[in-house]
Amino acid sequence: MTSPVPLPRVGLGGGPLGNYLHPISDAAAQSVMDTAWESGIRYYDTAPFYGLGLSERRMGRALREHPRSEYVLSTKVGRLVRPGPGDNGGFAVPADRHIEWDFTRDGVMRSVEESLDRLGIGHVDILFIHDPDRHWPQALDEAYPALADLRSQGVVRAVGVGMNQSPMLVDFVKQTDLDLLLAANQITLLRRTAFDELLPLCQDRDIPVIAASLFHRGLLAATEPPADAPAEVHAFAAACDRHDVPLPAAALQFPLRHPAVRTVLVGAHAPAHVTANLQALDHPVPAALWDQVA
Repeated sequence: MTSPVPLPRVGLGGGPLGNYLHPISDAAAQSVMDTAWESGIRYYDTAPFYGLGLSERRMGRALREHPRSEYVLSTKVGRLVRPGPGDNGGFAVPADRHIEWDFTRDGVMRSVEESLDRLGIGHVDILFIHDPDRHWPQALDEAYPALADLRSQGVVRAVGVGMNQSPMLVDFVKQTDLDLLLAANQITLLRRTAFDELLPLCQDRDIPVIAASLFHRGLLAATEPPADAPAEVHAFAAACDRHDVPLPAAALQFPLRHPAVRTVLVGAHAPAHVTANLQALDHPVPAALWDQVA
């Protein structure tokens, strides 16, 4: 099965636009989006969880400046943004709202409606069930059928699941009719848990995979890793240095070596990060380096 949505080689992840790791201003977020667009990026991914709605608002504000037919937009279901203090997911945002888990059919429909309102855009192309690790029965029995209905009605073009673990993604592939998957922190230089079963299964069933969380919170984002980084990271950096390849280039290109992986998602806190990531994706990587690190 080929995804009904065209997926480019790279997309912009919306986590940093929601003040992930540290806050950025509205102006900086707009500059990130402007630079991404001007650089040719046409796939944008966000979620209610990212900044408890902040990422969706910022991304929508920027994308409304462009023709809707010229980009692909995805968001997620499973977490509702609600007023009042509580769990903010670690994002640097005011404590006037919190996240509530909800994988019920009603929760999914509310989530989609609220996301569209925050985005200010009439529809999204892709909906992902987001991190259902502790909610498997409800996600399978209620959230997935709700998304499948939205797909059959033409409200959304494609449905998938996005997670940080492979075993449950394998279960979803075997028990549902997904169009694509978002695999975070599983197809990286440091963590390769998707290679044993998930990626071969997706390749066999022609289900495109989007790879995300490739830098491990910055460990692989610089040519010179932090002094206290794990020894494995320093070994990767040394191998890259011997072949005159920046470590971020190897980190970003590594997932794309597998035929099931269609796209890499990369976030950015500043316009320069967008430019640097795109340059890293285009940097030549010799086969000899892959022989040493892959």
